[in-house]
Parts: sequence; C-alpha cells; structure tokens
Amino acid sequence: MSFSSAYCLLNVRRTAISAFQLNFPKKNYAKKDSASVSMLGGALKKKKGGKLGPVVEKKVLPVETDPEKLVKFVCGSNIYKTGEDVAIKPDSEYPDWLWTLRTGPPPPLEELDPESLEYWKRVRRMAMRRNNQLAKLKRF
Repeated sequence: MSFSSAYCLLNVRRTAISAFQLNFPKKNYAKKDSASVSMLGGALKKKKGGKLGPVVEKKVLPVETDPEKLVKFVCGSNIYKTGEDVAIKPDSEYPDWLWTLRTGPPPPLEELDPESLEYWKRVRRMAMRRNNQLAKLKRF
C-alpha cells in the first residue's frame, strides 16, 4: 500500500467519524432544572418567558391627582430626580402668537394658498392615497 492510498483511507475514516458525530442526535432530554436559572448580581433568579424571551413587566407611572398642583404646575415637565415641575405663569407672560396657534384639524385644501409648499404636499398626499385605493381594487 502506497503512502497516498494510506492517506486517502485515513481521510475517509476521519470524514466518516466526523459525519457520524455531526448526525448524532444531541438532544438533552434529561437536563437539570438549573438551566432555567440565571446568575444576576450574585442572586439566583428564575427566568420568565419561553420561546419569545423574557417577559417585560409594565411599569406603572404615577398620575397626579392633586387639583391644586394640576392648576399651578406643568405636571411631568421635570425629567430629573430632584427639583419640581415648571410653574404655570399668567397669560400676559407668554407671547401673543401662542394664543393664535391652530390646535384643531388642519385647514381644508380650499383655504390653503396654491403657491405654498404645504398646499402641494397635501395635493401629493391625497393623490397617493387615491392611487393606493385604486390599486387595491384591481384584481391582479
């Protein structure tokens, strides 16, 4: 037997062994229950959840119910751990344009100036919606 044929025979034997090892079932049916325990901060805590991962518990945010504080402060404006919310000032302290802001629905298309960018953006959006609705009605 030549050296090259012995080398080929050895390679065939290795691939057969590695193929057997790759196809060997590696399911651990008798696993210990300790696999579902994680070490976080040195304390044992059970993991919650299954296939989709751990379940995130919803954080309940406190709601201000004191009417005096609701009238005098902008509740929730303080983002820091210390300090308090911003106090509401009298109307004369705020600029005049603040009271003329449109808080309702957007103006109809007829009220907009055809020379403005807002007008043409609205026309384009309406045309795209119309085309999408027509595309839904097509069979194929």
